[in-house]
Amino acid sequence: MDVGTLVEQARAGRPRAVARLISLVESAAPELREVMAALAPLTGNAYVVGLTGSPGVGKSTSTSALVSAYRRLGRRVGVLAVDPSSPFSGGALLGDRVRMQDHATDPGVYIRSMATRGHLGGLAWAAPQAIRVLDAAGCDVVLVETVGVGQSEVEIAAQADTTVVLLAPGMGDGIQAAKAGILEIGDVYVVNKADRDGADATARELRHMLGLGETRAWQPPIVKTVAARNEGIDELVDALEKHRIWMGEHGELTLRRQRRASQEIESIALTALRRRFDHLHGDQRLPALAQKVADGQSDPYTAADELIAGITQL
Repeated sequence: MDVGTLVEQARAGRPRAVARLISLVESAAPELREVMAALAPLTGNAYVVGLTGSPGVGKSTSTSALVSAYRRLGRRVGVLAVDPSSPFSGGALLGDRVRMQDHATDPGVYIRSMATRGHLGGLAWAAPQAIRVLDAAGCDVVLVETVGVGQSEVEIAAQADTTVVLLAPGMGDGIQAAKAGILEIGDVYVVNKADRDGADATARELRHMLGLGETRAWQPPIVKTVAARNEGIDELVDALEKHRIWMGEHGELTLRRQRRASQEIESIALTALRRRFDHLHGDQRLPALAQKVADGQSDPYTAADELIAGITQL
């Protein structure tokens, strides 16, 4: 099937066409450039919400609850659930899709699990283009659930319009948040499993730590939820909508999307350059330059500049 037909079918809401487009993205197929060119005029309409947090805080359950809430509002929803890959086989369990089986038969919901395949940052490397596919396919809201966040896995902040950081009582998340820097990326904070002891203390500690940081134009709200029982989810949707409206009124949404596009362009360009550098060991210029440096006729920085100049002219 040609790319144009796939795009038309994806716009018509056919999940198989959406799946094939995302598969082309994940496999970096030769048709990828044609796919992105065809999708470009159709994007920019979806509201992208990223959900991140430590393992066990209830990201998948919260994502599923948000899907239900947005469907009640009549929104088409796309979900990208990122799972870690095995360092041995490269495979992934893709268990997040299993947890969202309640929506499997809903034609207004598209759920895609993606493996990180070793990519750091909490996302799969193909996530930005996959978000673009779901956007072009007519999703009003795209929910991106990351791998359990650590101290540096905060890449979702660069890919989402709004970033939701989830915490849970009794898991040491307060200390982890202070260490990880996720206090700087959250637009909305959620204390999930709020029926447990210590939920109020977790929210209080989080509010205190947020107050210690730099003053921000948008003050992130803290919402308490019990996602397994759909408690507090309407309040979370309301907080998300308030942030979306605020961004629109202050020009922040446009700025974030421009930064997202800038980083995507940079990533593609760097990937192309890395491919050229992969062939360096077979480049005849490298031994000659290395000999000059070894003989003291040149320094390594000058040699590197010469090598880069030659590669970038290819």
